[in-house]
Amino acid sequence: METKTKSRRNFIKWAGVAGLGLGAAACASNTTPPPPTQVAQSGHEGMEATGSTPAASATPEDMDAMHEAGVKTFLDNAGKDATFWGNKLAAKVEGDTKVFNITCSEKQWDTGGGAMANVMAYNGTVPGPEIRVTEGDKVRVVVKNDMTQSTAVHFHGMLVPNAMDGVPFITQPPIKPGTTFTYEFVAKNSGSHMYHSHHNATEQVTRGLLGAFIVERKDKTKDPAYDSDYTLILNDGPLGFTLNGKSFPATQPILAKLGEKVRIRYMNEGLLIHPMHLHGLEQQVFAKDGWNLPQPFTCDTLNIAPGERWDVLVDCHTAGAWAFHCHILSHAESSHGMFGMVTALVVQ
Repeated sequence: METKTKSRRNFIKWAGVAGLGLGAAACASNTTPPPPTQVAQSGHEGMEATGSTPAASATPEDMDAMHEAGVKTFLDNAGKDATFWGNKLAAKVEGDTKVFNITCSEKQWDTGGGAMANVMAYNGTVPGPEIRVTEGDKVRVVVKNDMTQSTAVHFHGMLVPNAMDGVPFITQPPIKPGTTFTYEFVAKNSGSHMYHSHHNATEQVTRGLLGAFIVERKDKTKDPAYDSDYTLILNDGPLGFTLNGKSFPATQPILAKLGEKVRIRYMNEGLLIHPMHLHGLEQQVFAKDGWNLPQPFTCDTLNIAPGERWDVLVDCHTAGAWAFHCHILSHAESSHGMFGMVTALVVQ
């Protein structure tokens, strides 16, 4: 099940099918103001986009131009960030064990449009690279700490031996700067899980020490059939409102063909709830926290609380460029245009 990547040319062609004006936005004149720049606020406060014109004095034309500029930037960026959907960590096989090496470091990260932030990263990226194994695999994760703080790694949702649970002073000593700790366990339970810091976690996780840990089933017939597989990690806090470490317009769309069945794995690594709303296409919810539901249900808005993982299947039955965003509107749109937790699902 490969993540789909298409060219910007195809994206604009597909977007034109929607009749939403996105194709026109891609051809905006050079006089259009630059896209909005986000100002992230820490904690539980909201986040407002800022532009060259204060909202109170903006004319309707100013406001429209700022909204259009953000969409144009999103279109121009489509397909250019290969790691947004495809950042995976390859295993090294040692005997019967899959080995993954992770380095924790502090660096600068661009959440979009040059909005640089001080982050903590696994292997230099936010989120950290996706780790993917198969049910029953023997797994070894070697964690090196190159940060100025101690840390630890918790495999959120995984059924592991107590000594591998990653909670300093309860199951292990902290991983001090300059040292290494090794986690070893068998991937017992399949599904969509996460790995993240469990030491000074309010800062370390919201600043980037987070990633997806996916365990594929041996018997794939126990899951619904799908054509493509996407992981969407939600986060908030010091980096603002982000999807896979980026804020609109630097996010990437899901690009699908008519009739394609898309699996989306939601993971909330933030401090707030995020009701994710998909326009035009229903979501069939079939798994919660890695466990298949006894009775799947259908919705267009799925509320995802911190720590939760939800798996949904989207039948791309109607062509168009469908907006896809958090429906706490202060996480997604202001007078200066869309920002934060916004992307699109585009169906050819």
